Amino acid sequence: MTNPLSTILRSKTKTVEISRSLPTVMIGERINPTGRKKVQEALAAGKYDIVRKDAIEQVRAGAQVLDINAGVPGLDERALLTAIMQEVMAVVDVPLCIDTANPEALEAALKLYEGKPLINSVNGERRSLQTVLPLAKAYHAAVIGLCMDDNGIPRTAEGRLSAAAKIIQQATQMGIPIEDIVIDPLAMALSADSQSARIALQTIELVVKEFGVNITVGASNISYGMPDRPYLNSAFIAMAIHAGLTCPITNPLVVENTTAILAGDLARGKDEDGMRWIRAYRQRQRAAAGAAAD
Repeated sequence: MTNPLSTILRSKTKTVEISRSLPTVMIGERINPTGRKKVQEALAAGKYDIVRKDAIEQVRAGAQVLDINAGVPGLDERALLTAIMQEVMAVVDVPLCIDTANPEALEAALKLYEGKPLINSVNGERRSLQTVLPLAKAYHAAVIGLCMDDNGIPRTAEGRLSAAAKIIQQATQMGIPIEDIVIDPLAMALSADSQSARIALQTIELVVKEFGVNITVGASNISYGMPDRPYLNSAFIAMAIHAGLTCPITNPLVVENTTAILAGDLARGKDEDGMRWIRAYRQRQRAAAGAAAD
């Protein structure tokens, strides 16, 4: 395995290091209006209470980075994205992951941000490479690279490794440090393809062996369309950590997700004396006792 690289993200006041030599960094996914009708309605009305609440609760639950998505049909994504970012930065101090496919919205967000964010995302398509990478370079941002290209999402781990290699080559030739490239192997729904988790895990192993870069994944995608989703998500997260996952994008308010990350770190020797695991257990016990008392 190639030596682990460190990806540094910063807010105005806090620095987060992502590395296989350190415990897993959780990126909170909840600030995303997709499929959340109440959130879409609130944002359309210019109300941000839910966004602020989501930000605070995710950080409290262990998220060290927050993914920010502002894709609401019919609304100005550029204006909405910057507004949401300002609301989030007013209540929490963790670094942000800027999640947009809109180049104008992305540049506006990068101009606003104080620190070093993570861009979500670029892929191996020519248009994406030519649009996103120059912005990442200009604003000194780290960037997530999706393992797909102009031919779509490869059906094999080897094909996804090739897509990752293309992104890494283009980015490094442009002057973006390799440690600022985080690869997403693309976890597709098991309900559509029972081999999707296996392919994603193999992709992680191949990319880590070849390049040593950090790895993210939208962990909840794997269980879409299946029953008992939290169990599938947590099992996949733990297996992916063993394969080389360092910063999953997931919901920290789902206890199965957070315990899978803690268990994965403990099992790979990244939790000295099991203290993080024990603290989390005690917090769950206190929360359960408080709920019972109410």
